[in-house]
Amino acid sequence: MTRFRGTPIEGATVLVTGANRGLGLAFVQQAKSMGAAKIYAGVRNPDEAPAELRSTGAHIVELDVTDPGLVDAAARECGDTTVVVNNAGLFTGNRLIEAYDQAAARAEMEVNYFGPLTMIRAFAPVLAARGGGSIVNVLSVAAIAPTAFMGGYSPAKAAALSLGGIARAELEPHGITVTSLIVGSVDTRMASHVQGHKENPLDIAATGLAAMQRGEWTCDTDFMAIDARARLARDPIRYERGLGKLLFAGELTTRS
Repeated sequence: MTRFRGTPIEGATVLVTGANRGLGLAFVQQAKSMGAAKIYAGVRNPDEAPAELRSTGAHIVELDVTDPGLVDAAARECGDTTVVVNNAGLFTGNRLIEAYDQAAARAEMEVNYFGPLTMIRAFAPVLAARGGGSIVNVLSVAAIAPTAFMGGYSPAKAAALSLGGIARAELEPHGITVTSLIVGSVDTRMASHVQGHKENPLDIAATGLAAMQRGEWTCDTDFMAIDARARLARDPIRYERGLGKLLFAGELTTRS
């Protein structure tokens, strides 16, 4: 695994997008347990931030990654940030070709690709001004394997994986690392459509933050992700077809 220079969580100031529940909340909780000095929890509706999030002591920040104005405002408000976790995501469960129109696919691209891009562009100067830092992009097995019934989500996550590599190359000279997390099956509302075993979100967050600290470029965070990488190497067509069978084609919309 290629490595550069990670950022220790202990004493760091961490910002997490999509922090209101699921994996985002787990990143907040895990960062606190690992000794982060300050945590910013980015949520779209601060008034609706759950008690479980407020109990962590995190600073609640209004942040919608599809709104450049709010992202820029967050960059000003959170100017001491040293670690950014791009976790906010959207999954609509729509097919790509058979969908009524392209609205769902465009929405998924806005959140899952342009969202991290907007965040990186806004916070790279913040991190650079403090001598460097780290960015963590929370992705999915769908980023490395085209996945049926994830018509807009899978292409958007694949684009975000490419984004991470390009951002890494541009930001390394400024002391900023970018870690892409390939997440398999995790027990959150967004993954309610997935069959079989699901990992604890806290375990995924712990693995991801540890990989960031080590300066890893990419991390397969759980068994499903590790298994996916191996199966894709052996027989990608068979794996992609099998992966689709884990999902159902019903209507489902989730956003963190």
